[in-house]
Amino acid sequence: MHPIFRHVFIPLMFMIFSNQIFAEVAISDAWVRASAPGQKVGAAYMTLQSPQATKLFYVETKQADAVEIHSMSMTNGIMKMRKLDVLTLQPNKPEKLAPGGFHLMLFGLKTALKAGENVTLTLCFKDDKEQITHQDITLPIKEAN
Repeated sequence: MHPIFRHVFIPLMFMIFSNQIFAEVAISDAWVRASAPGQKVGAAYMTLQSPQATKLFYVETKQADAVEIHSMSMTNGIMKMRKLDVLTLQPNKPEKLAPGGFHLMLFGLKTALKAGENVTLTLCFKDDKEQITHQDITLPIKEAN
């Protein structure tokens, strides 16, 4: 085997295919709802799209004590919210986190979430091979429309 092949081509191919195997989740339309002074709970919204089956299983931020994945549903005219252990993402299918549906709840806010400022979240994903990836995203804080 020629040394160029062994030292350049093989590592290059490994890097290319590794990026496809562990491709990042696309995150768009991300924002956090502004909070009122003294409010200890906030909410974050975004659209997630993965090229492969994966699960959002953990989220953290320095701006809150805890972040939970939640769903909301309407049953017999009653809005119900529940904590999810994971949010499953199907390959190439956008999953919208929005008011009234899936969303992230920020508990124990350390300061008020003021419009015009930002919040940084770390999202942790696990694929079907148990490979874990972390993605940091900075979200603008906005007033609800």
